[in-house]
Amino acid sequence: MLVLAAVPEEQYHKLRRAVAARFPLAHARTWVDTLATIRARPVELAVVDPLLVGVASATEIGRLRVLFPSLPLILYTTLSPATAVVLLALGQSGVRDVVFSRYDDHPARLREVLMQEEARSASRQLLDQVAVVLAPLPSELRWVLEEVLRSPAELQTVQQVAARARVDRRTFERWFARLGLPSPRHLLAAARVLYAHRLLQDPGFTIDDVAQRLGYAQTKTLQLHARAYLGLTAGEMRLTLEPAEALERVAQSFVPVRGTRVATAS
Repeated sequence: MLVLAAVPEEQYHKLRRAVAARFPLAHARTWVDTLATIRARPVELAVVDPLLVGVASATEIGRLRVLFPSLPLILYTTLSPATAVVLLALGQSGVRDVVFSRYDDHPARLREVLMQEEARSASRQLLDQVAVVLAPLPSELRWVLEEVLRSPAELQTVQQVAARARVDRRTFERWFARLGLPSPRHLLAAARVLYAHRLLQDPGFTIDDVAQRLGYAQTKTLQLHARAYLGLTAGEMRLTLEPAEALERVAQSFVPVRGTRVATAS
């Protein structure tokens, strides 16, 4: 899970030493870089400092809350009279987790806060939603599908997913056939559509942003997949479809077909 670190250099290095073994970090040094990184890279959690550019202000962090309400935010800043005023304002907008530099930012504390907020990430919520759908599957297959949902931009081909499962492609495809599931290729496409739908609930993302984040070569491919799996364009699914409804539509196409015979390798 990629974590955005929109904090000054000293805090960034402390954060990296504390959590890099578990969370990869993307460092943003300005608020412009912060927005660009969120839109272009698969950021699922942000650690931000109101003092990022030297002057304490709640404006830019408040803007992030408006544009990307599903993105969990952690404040990592220096305690001072100026930041106290900012923290009060941000608390009213729903930002709750605060770590103070040189006070309670020891590595264990930083790891604890990030791991707590990980549960609110888009991929974690999506995994929680599909847990019932995945439950009947063999543990090997379930683990790989969870990986796909965590990293839909990283695992885009059947070969990549089979390699992650440490089996050859034909074995991986036979797992699906044995369970009466559609092909792995269809599952990968459906997973990316579900993830795209979740991202599009945030007003800060354009459809082009989401297509780029999920590794689509062209936005029109996302549109085709949205039509195929949800029966809507990306714009329509953004406006008219709740996450639970999106999952239900996709899950219906992946209900195992009873009595399906095991496929043989060609």
